[in-house]
Amino acid sequence: MPLITAPVTTPPDTGEPGGGGVPIPFPEIGFATATYTDPTGKAWPLTDDQAGWFTLAEGVSGLDAAEYEFTTDAQPRGGAKLRHAQPQPRTIVWPLYVYGDTHVEFVERWRALAAAFTRTLRPGPDGVRPPGILEIARPDGSSRRINVHYQGGFEGQGKQGTGITSDAAVLTLWCEDPYWIDPTPIGVHRETGTLASFFAPYPMVSSSQILGATTVENPSDVTVWPAWTITGPASLIKFTHARGEAFTLNPSAVGHGNLLAGERVTVSTDPPMVRGPDGSTWSGALNWPAAVLWGLTPGTNEITFQLDGSGPGSAVDLTFYARHETA
Repeated sequence: MPLITAPVTTPPDTGEPGGGGVPIPFPEIGFATATYTDPTGKAWPLTDDQAGWFTLAEGVSGLDAAEYEFTTDAQPRGGAKLRHAQPQPRTIVWPLYVYGDTHVEFVERWRALAAAFTRTLRPGPDGVRPPGILEIARPDGSSRRINVHYQGGFEGQGKQGTGITSDAAVLTLWCEDPYWIDPTPIGVHRETGTLASFFAPYPMVSSSQILGATTVENPSDVTVWPAWTITGPASLIKFTHARGEAFTLNPSAVGHGNLLAGERVTVSTDPPMVRGPDGSTWSGALNWPAAVLWGLTPGTNEITFQLDGSGPGSAVDLTFYARHETA
């Protein structure tokens, strides 16, 4: 069967929250700008001294490698063997200086910033507390983001002369996931070509399968968890990593039957989730308990995806965001 394959791609990012001002030197990471985007989507530049507030960079901390908690096994001859290293939630300390030409202007800015950060503690309609996004951008145009929740520290210095037209707050931001995310997605796309016979007008015999052996480079510091989109037609889809981990998606297992041309199923590996063409949950389509929704380790990953019952338009798309230890 003819195949059209595409190399790893980096689609343009459409979620840019906004600029952060002029690059300033941070103690842990060097020159960068910073922007905070609150849960409503509003961007707050943190390194632009013309905004009415700016970062006191010398007090910033928590931007470097994550902390880990070890699980160890004592050794009979002394010492211990590392069995597991569990990354811990990250805490970022971020001092902000807020000012105004008048007391009223200063208070308005102070209140607005406090609301923007503490909004991460307010449950949304679904009961989930949406995080804000802290983004660190480099002069070369690259950037990394991390989800943050306000933990404390938005209070003035309490010194004589402060709180009139200026004051400083030392924010503590808590991060469920300690890793920084590159906002530009990395993708792999494979699809069938147009079926044709070398001996037209005689019929062509086809296995109706995509047997795709693909090498995916993961530029991350840690394992990433990709999302998959399968476009029909297809009757059975299997994804296998060279480590031996695999999972199979069978649309008939949820009573749907074969995927028709143009129908799409999405598989998320973190959190584990399968959505059918109509958006309904298709977790039952996976081959539990043998299914392993595997991740991509740093560096080279050899993977294979197979589609039974494929035809023109059948495609598989893999997408992930690189994850890093530091900003």
